[in-house]
This record gives sequence, C-alpha cells and structure tokens, in this order.
Amino acid sequence: MVQKSQNIIYGVDINKKVTPVIVRDAIIQCFYEAHCNVLELAKDTFGKPSKKRFEDMKKTHVKELIYDIFIKIEGDYDKPTKDDLIKVVENLKKFASFYRKPEIINKHVSEIMQLINRIK
Repeated sequence: MVQKSQNIIYGVDINKKVTPVIVRDAIIQCFYEAHCNVLELAKDTFGKPSKKRFEDMKKTHVKELIYDIFIKIEGDYDKPTKDDLIKVVENLKKFASFYRKPEIINKHVSEIMQLINRIK
C-alpha cells in the first residue's frame, strides 16, 4: 500500500535509489498485504499454528509463490532485471484476478510500476 507519505511505496522511498532487488521485495510485500486475508481463511488447513508462526508461514508462502514465478518466466530471483519484474507483475496480476476486483489489482500494479519505472 502507499503509506502516509506519497514518497513511500511498500516501504520503498522513491526519492532514493531504487534497485531491482528492492522492487522484488516490494512486490513480495505488496502481494503479502493484498492476499493476507485469503491466507487467513486457510489457517485451519495449516494445523492452527501460533500467530507468529502463521505470519512467518504466510510470508514464506508469498515469497515462494513469487520465486516460482521467476522460475516460470526464466528470470533470476536473486538478480532480477527490470523486464523480469514486469513479467512477474503480469503473472501476479493474472493470479490475483481469481481473488480481487480489477480496480484493486490495477491500483497495486500501478504502485509497483511506479517503482519499476524508477530503476535506472
């Protein structure tokens, strides 16, 4: 989400240098925030873990999902390119369309694209 300051997007200060790894991590944070409640609905299927353990599980799940998309697009998770990040966002947009309304998806995509466009 865009935080209080319009200069901060998913924890990234757009007035500072934005790297592909920073954007990758922002994508993870964005997707985690956007799909946290969907994962909450599945809590019972995880054996009712403690709150902290479940938060860790949700974050790991999102990170692995995004890692798998990097594999699918033949991108490099550890050294993503601008093009890799755009492809990841396109794939996440399709994935999210099963859970979210288009206007919400487009808002998140727009925010992430602001970051991608800041990569030199």
